Amino acid sequence: MTALPMEAEILTRREESPGLFTLHLRLTDSAAQQAYRFRPGQFNMLYLYGVGEVPISIVSDPREARHIGHTIRAVGRVTRGLERLRPGDRLGLRGPFGNGWPLGDCEQRDVIVVTGGLGCAPVTGAVQYLMRRRERFGHVNIVQGVKHADDLLWREQYECWDRMPDTTVLIAADEAGPLWPWHVGRVTDLFDRLRFDPAQAIVLCCGPEGMMLAVAEQLQERGIAAERIWLSLERNMQCGIGLCGHCQLGPKFVCRDGPVFSWREIAPLLRVRGR
Repeated sequence: MTALPMEAEILTRREESPGLFTLHLRLTDSAAQQAYRFRPGQFNMLYLYGVGEVPISIVSDPREARHIGHTIRAVGRVTRGLERLRPGDRLGLRGPFGNGWPLGDCEQRDVIVVTGGLGCAPVTGAVQYLMRRRERFGHVNIVQGVKHADDLLWREQYECWDRMPDTTVLIAADEAGPLWPWHVGRVTDLFDRLRFDPAQAIVLCCGPEGMMLAVAEQLQERGIAAERIWLSLERNMQCGIGLCGHCQLGPKFVCRDGPVFSWREIAPLLRVRGR
Protein backbone atom coordinates (compact mmCIF):
# COMPACT_ATOMS: atom_id res chain seq x y z
CA MET A 1 0.00 0.00 0.00
CA THR A 2 1.24 3.50 -0.80
CA ALA A 3 0.08 6.88 0.50
CA LEU A 4 1.33 8.63 -2.67
CA PRO A 5 -0.27 8.16 -6.11
CA MET A 6 1.45 5.81 -8.52
CA GLU A 7 1.05 6.40 -12.23
CA ALA A 8 -1.25 3.96 -14.01
CA GLU A 9 -2.09 3.62 -17.70
CA ILE A 10 -5.54 2.69 -18.99
CA LEU A 11 -5.28 -0.57 -20.94
CA THR A 12 -8.96 -1.05 -21.82
CA ARG A 13 -12.24 0.76 -21.32
CA ARG A 14 -15.65 -0.92 -21.54
CA GLU A 15 -19.02 0.82 -21.46
CA GLU A 16 -21.29 -1.26 -19.21
CA SER A 17 -24.39 0.98 -19.47
CA PRO A 18 -25.00 4.73 -19.81
CA GLY A 19 -22.85 6.39 -17.16
CA LEU A 20 -21.24 3.13 -16.01
CA PHE A 21 -17.88 1.95 -17.33
CA THR A 22 -15.00 -0.37 -16.47
CA LEU A 23 -11.33 0.60 -16.70
CA HIS A 24 -8.47 -1.89 -16.61
CA LEU A 25 -5.24 -0.26 -15.45
CA ARG A 26 -1.57 -1.16 -15.37
CA LEU A 27 0.99 0.54 -13.16
CA THR A 28 3.65 2.11 -15.38
CA ASP A 29 6.53 1.53 -12.97
CA SER A 30 7.72 -2.09 -13.30
CA ALA A 31 8.83 -2.35 -9.65
CA ALA A 32 5.48 -1.03 -8.41
CA GLN A 33 3.73 -3.42 -10.79
CA GLN A 34 5.62 -6.40 -9.36
CA ALA A 35 4.99 -5.35 -5.76
CA TYR A 36 1.27 -4.56 -6.11
CA ARG A 37 -1.02 -7.08 -4.43
CA PHE A 38 -4.68 -6.87 -3.40
CA ARG A 39 -7.49 -8.95 -1.92
CA PRO A 40 -11.06 -8.99 -3.28
CA GLY A 41 -13.09 -6.43 -1.35
CA GLN A 42 -10.31 -3.86 -1.09
CA PHE A 43 -10.37 -0.54 -2.94
CA ASN A 44 -8.02 1.94 -4.59
CA MET A 45 -8.06 5.73 -4.58
CA LEU A 46 -8.06 6.83 -8.22
CA TYR A 47 -6.60 10.29 -8.81
CA LEU A 48 -7.49 12.43 -11.82
CA TYR A 49 -4.68 14.91 -12.20
CA GLY A 50 -5.74 18.45 -11.28
CA VAL A 51 -9.26 17.37 -10.30
CA GLY A 52 -9.18 15.06 -7.28
CA GLU A 53 -9.50 11.42 -6.26
CA VAL A 54 -12.24 8.93 -5.40
CA PRO A 55 -12.38 5.48 -3.76
CA ILE A 56 -13.25 2.73 -6.26
CA SER A 57 -13.62 -0.98 -5.54
CA ILE A 58 -11.33 -3.42 -7.33
CA VAL A 59 -13.40 -5.81 -9.46
CA SER A 60 -10.69 -7.99 -10.98
CA ASP A 61 -9.24 -11.28 -9.73
CA PRO A 62 -5.96 -11.16 -7.73
CA ARG A 63 -4.37 -13.36 -10.40
CA GLU A 64 -4.69 -10.29 -12.64
CA ALA A 65 -2.83 -7.96 -10.27
CA ARG A 66 -0.96 -6.38 -13.19
CA HIS A 67 -4.30 -5.53 -14.86
CA ILE A 68 -6.36 -3.81 -12.16
CA GLY A 69 -10.10 -3.54 -12.90
CA HIS A 70 -12.45 -0.82 -11.63
CA THR A 71 -16.13 -0.38 -12.49
CA ILE A 72 -17.09 3.27 -12.07
CA ARG A 73 -20.38 5.18 -12.08
CA ALA A 74 -20.09 8.76 -13.36
CA VAL A 75 -21.85 10.71 -10.61
CA GLY A 76 -19.45 13.50 -9.59
CA ARG A 77 -16.69 15.77 -10.80
CA VAL A 78 -13.89 13.20 -10.56
CA THR A 79 -15.83 10.21 -11.90
CA ARG A 80 -17.19 12.25 -14.82
CA GLY A 81 -13.61 13.21 -15.60
CA LEU A 82 -12.54 9.57 -15.44
CA GLU A 83 -15.39 8.73 -17.81
CA ARG A 84 -13.73 10.85 -20.50
CA LEU A 85 -10.43 8.96 -20.35
CA ARG A 86 -9.53 6.43 -23.01
CA PRO A 87 -6.92 3.64 -23.42
CA GLY A 88 -3.44 5.10 -23.26
CA ASP A 89 -4.44 7.91 -20.89
CA ARG A 90 -2.87 7.99 -17.44
CA LEU A 91 -4.09 8.65 -13.92
CA GLY A 92 -2.89 8.26 -10.34
CA LEU A 93 -3.56 5.26 -8.12
CA ARG A 94 -3.14 4.85 -4.37
CA GLY A 95 -3.79 1.58 -2.62
CA PRO A 96 -4.94 -0.99 -2.06
CA PHE A 97 -6.78 0.06 1.10
CA GLY A 98 -9.04 -1.57 3.66
CA ASN A 99 -9.87 -5.14 4.56
CA GLY A 100 -11.06 -7.62 1.95
CA TRP A 101 -13.47 -10.57 2.06
CA PRO A 102 -12.43 -13.59 4.20
CA LEU A 103 -12.08 -15.89 1.21
CA GLY A 104 -9.61 -18.14 2.97
CA ASP A 105 -12.29 -18.91 5.56
CA CYS A 106 -14.73 -19.74 2.75
CA GLU A 107 -12.78 -22.77 1.56
CA GLN A 108 -14.65 -26.08 1.92
CA ARG A 109 -17.77 -24.14 2.99
CA ASP A 110 -21.02 -23.20 1.28
CA VAL A 111 -20.94 -19.53 0.25
CA ILE A 112 -23.89 -17.14 -0.10
CA VAL A 113 -23.20 -13.94 -2.05
CA VAL A 114 -26.02 -11.38 -1.83
CA THR A 115 -25.88 -8.07 -3.67
CA GLY A 116 -28.42 -5.31 -4.06
CA GLY A 117 -29.02 -2.45 -6.45
CA LEU A 118 -26.17 -1.03 -8.47
CA GLY A 119 -23.62 -1.43 -5.67
CA CYS A 120 -22.43 -4.93 -6.56
CA ALA A 121 -18.86 -3.94 -7.52
CA PRO A 122 -17.33 -4.62 -4.05
CA VAL A 123 -18.19 -8.32 -4.31
CA THR A 124 -17.55 -8.85 -8.04
CA GLY A 125 -13.86 -9.63 -7.49
CA ALA A 126 -14.82 -12.16 -4.80
CA VAL A 127 -17.20 -13.98 -7.17
CA GLN A 128 -14.49 -14.07 -9.85
CA TYR A 129 -12.15 -15.54 -7.23
CA LEU A 130 -14.70 -18.23 -6.27
CA MET A 131 -15.47 -19.20 -9.86
CA ARG A 132 -11.83 -19.50 -10.91
CA ARG A 133 -11.05 -21.73 -7.91
CA ARG A 134 -14.38 -23.52 -7.91
CA GLU A 135 -13.04 -26.83 -6.55
CA ARG A 136 -12.04 -25.23 -3.23
CA PHE A 137 -15.55 -24.28 -2.13
CA GLY A 138 -18.86 -25.93 -1.34
CA HIS A 139 -22.14 -24.86 -2.94
CA VAL A 140 -22.00 -21.24 -4.12
CA ASN A 141 -25.24 -19.21 -4.07
CA ILE A 142 -25.22 -15.89 -5.96
CA VAL A 143 -28.26 -13.70 -5.28
CA GLN A 144 -28.71 -10.31 -6.96
CA GLY A 145 -31.56 -7.89 -6.37
CA VAL A 146 -32.29 -4.71 -8.32
CA LYS A 147 -34.99 -2.08 -8.05
CA HIS A 148 -35.90 -2.21 -11.74
CA ALA A 149 -35.18 -4.85 -14.38
CA ASP A 150 -33.21 -2.27 -16.40
CA ASP A 151 -30.74 -1.90 -13.50
CA LEU A 152 -29.36 -5.43 -13.90
CA LEU A 153 -25.73 -5.26 -14.99
CA TRP A 154 -23.61 -8.04 -16.47
CA ARG A 155 -26.53 -10.31 -17.41
CA GLU A 156 -24.20 -12.50 -19.48
CA GLN A 157 -21.90 -12.89 -16.50
CA TYR A 158 -24.72 -14.14 -14.27
CA GLU A 159 -25.75 -16.61 -16.96
CA CYS A 160 -22.14 -17.84 -17.18
CA TRP A 161 -21.93 -18.30 -13.41
CA ASP A 162 -25.24 -20.19 -13.44
CA ARG A 163 -23.62 -22.81 -15.70
CA MET A 164 -20.83 -23.49 -13.21
CA PRO A 165 -21.01 -26.76 -11.22
CA ASP A 166 -22.64 -26.73 -7.78
CA THR A 167 -23.71 -23.10 -8.22
CA THR A 168 -27.11 -21.43 -7.81
CA VAL A 169 -27.82 -18.01 -9.32
CA LEU A 170 -31.01 -16.20 -8.28
CA ILE A 171 -32.07 -12.74 -9.49
CA ALA A 172 -34.93 -10.49 -8.37
CA ALA A 173 -36.31 -7.10 -9.39
CA ASP A 174 -38.78 -4.98 -7.44
CA GLU A 175 -40.18 -3.77 -10.78
CA ALA A 176 -39.95 -6.07 -13.80
CA GLY A 177 -40.07 -5.31 -17.50
CA PRO A 178 -42.26 -7.29 -19.95
CA LEU A 179 -39.51 -9.84 -20.76
CA TRP A 180 -38.09 -10.22 -17.24
CA PRO A 181 -37.48 -13.99 -16.75
CA TRP A 182 -36.65 -13.98 -13.01
CA HIS A 183 -38.34 -13.29 -9.70
CA VAL A 184 -40.38 -10.14 -9.10
CA GLY A 185 -40.06 -8.95 -5.52
CA ARG A 186 -37.44 -8.55 -2.82
CA VAL A 187 -34.13 -10.35 -2.84
CA THR A 188 -34.95 -11.90 0.55
CA ASP A 189 -37.94 -13.66 -1.05
CA LEU A 190 -35.42 -15.98 -2.73
CA PHE A 191 -33.85 -17.31 0.46
CA ASP A 192 -36.06 -20.41 0.54
CA ARG A 193 -34.32 -21.49 -2.69
CA LEU A 194 -30.78 -21.23 -1.32
CA ARG A 195 -28.70 -24.38 -0.85
CA PHE A 196 -26.44 -24.27 2.19
CA ASP A 197 -25.55 -25.91 5.47
CA PRO A 198 -26.19 -23.23 8.13
CA ALA A 199 -23.64 -24.80 10.46
CA GLN A 200 -20.76 -23.87 8.17
CA ALA A 201 -21.96 -21.43 5.47
CA ILE A 202 -20.44 -17.96 4.99
CA VAL A 203 -22.28 -14.89 3.67
CA LEU A 204 -20.77 -12.05 1.60
CA CYS A 205 -23.17 -9.12 1.18
CA CYS A 206 -23.06 -5.62 -0.30
CA GLY A 207 -25.65 -3.08 -1.40
CA PRO A 208 -28.00 -0.57 0.26
CA GLU A 209 -27.69 -0.70 4.04
CA GLY A 210 -31.40 -1.32 4.60
CA MET A 211 -31.20 -4.38 2.37
CA MET A 212 -28.03 -5.62 4.08
CA LEU A 213 -29.66 -5.31 7.50
CA ALA A 214 -32.61 -7.41 6.32
CA VAL A 215 -30.32 -9.99 4.70
CA ALA A 216 -28.11 -10.34 7.77
CA GLU A 217 -31.02 -10.64 10.18
CA GLN A 218 -32.89 -13.18 8.06
CA LEU A 219 -29.86 -15.37 7.39
CA GLN A 220 -28.93 -15.30 11.06
CA GLU A 221 -32.48 -16.47 11.83
CA ARG A 222 -31.82 -19.34 9.39
CA GLY A 223 -28.91 -20.52 11.52
CA ILE A 224 -25.84 -18.75 10.15
CA ALA A 225 -23.64 -17.36 12.93
CA ALA A 226 -23.20 -13.58 13.07
CA GLU A 227 -19.41 -13.86 12.74
CA ARG A 228 -19.86 -15.69 9.39
CA ILE A 229 -21.99 -12.93 7.85
CA TRP A 230 -19.83 -10.25 6.19
CA LEU A 231 -20.97 -6.86 4.87
CA SER A 232 -19.19 -4.29 2.71
CA LEU A 233 -20.07 -0.73 3.75
CA GLU A 234 -19.90 2.42 1.67
CA ARG A 235 -19.03 5.82 3.14
CA ASN A 236 -17.47 9.11 2.03
CA MET A 237 -13.85 7.89 2.05
CA GLN A 238 -11.44 10.68 1.17
CA CYS A 239 -8.04 9.66 2.54
CA GLY A 240 -8.06 5.84 2.64
CA ILE A 241 -6.01 5.67 5.87
CA GLY A 242 -8.39 6.76 8.64
CA LEU A 243 -7.09 10.31 9.10
CA CYS A 244 -9.67 12.65 7.58
CA GLY A 245 -12.64 11.28 9.57
CA HIS A 246 -15.20 11.52 6.75
CA CYS A 247 -15.99 7.80 6.87
CA GLN A 248 -16.23 7.46 10.65
CA LEU A 249 -18.91 5.07 11.93
CA GLY A 250 -18.95 5.15 15.72
CA PRO A 251 -15.41 4.21 16.75
CA LYS A 252 -14.69 2.69 13.32
CA PHE A 253 -13.25 4.18 10.15
CA VAL A 254 -14.71 2.40 7.14
CA CYS A 255 -11.64 3.00 4.95
CA ARG A 256 -9.24 1.55 7.51
CA ASP A 257 -11.27 -0.91 9.60
CA GLY A 258 -13.51 -1.97 6.69
CA PRO A 259 -14.99 -1.67 4.20
CA VAL A 260 -15.70 -5.35 4.94
CA PHE A 261 -16.99 -6.01 8.46
CA SER A 262 -18.51 -9.03 10.18
CA TRP A 263 -22.16 -8.69 11.17
CA ARG A 264 -21.25 -9.41 14.79
CA GLU A 265 -18.82 -6.49 14.80
CA ILE A 266 -20.90 -3.91 12.96
CA ALA A 267 -24.56 -4.72 13.78
CA PRO A 268 -24.71 -2.56 16.96
CA LEU A 269 -23.49 0.46 14.96
CA LEU A 270 -25.76 -0.03 11.94
CA ARG A 271 -28.82 -0.19 14.19
CA VAL A 272 -28.14 3.28 15.65
CA ARG A 273 -30.23 6.03 14.05
CA GLY A 274 -28.17 8.93 12.67
CA ARG A 275 -24.92 6.99 12.92
